[in-house]
Amino acid sequence: MTPAAKHHRARRLALQGLCCLDVQGPEALELVLEFIRDSREDPQTVAEAEGMLLSAFAVRDQADVLLGGQSEHWDVARMALVDRNVLRLAVWELMAGRAPRKVVISEAVRLAKEFSTAESGRFINGVLDAASRRLDELDNQRHGRDSRDARDAEEPVVDSQ
Repeated sequence: MTPAAKHHRARRLALQGLCCLDVQGPEALELVLEFIRDSREDPQTVAEAEGMLLSAFAVRDQADVLLGGQSEHWDVARMALVDRNVLRLAVWELMAGRAPRKVVISEAVRLAKEFSTAESGRFINGVLDAASRRLDELDNQRHGRDSRDARDAEEPVVDSQ
């Protein structure tokens, strides 16, 4: 299995865990971690999924604030469960700088299509493109840079599937 496929499988597990925690609350954390550990994935993928889940869950409030400012006419709490958690996971990845922006957005669109609806892909793509640009603006402000970051110059990700 390729490293990209392993990362995707870890994202899938983390997303499932985030959705469970969103419904059940933080009290279900141990049960969700047990679900991940009981998956048939290799230890490295399980460890990555656990780390992603815990990290994305820890910054969910920050992610929701960012997402709320980027998703016109959509309150984060009113978004579909899967879409909301795909976005939270992707925002954490963008904040952590785990992968290039295009990869994060592409993976999020893929997860949305896999677990939500085909239409969710467009929504996820648009919101994440705006959110990633906002994160870049905030980073530039924090570091006193006036010029646009190289990532700002990228074209938005367009899903061709």
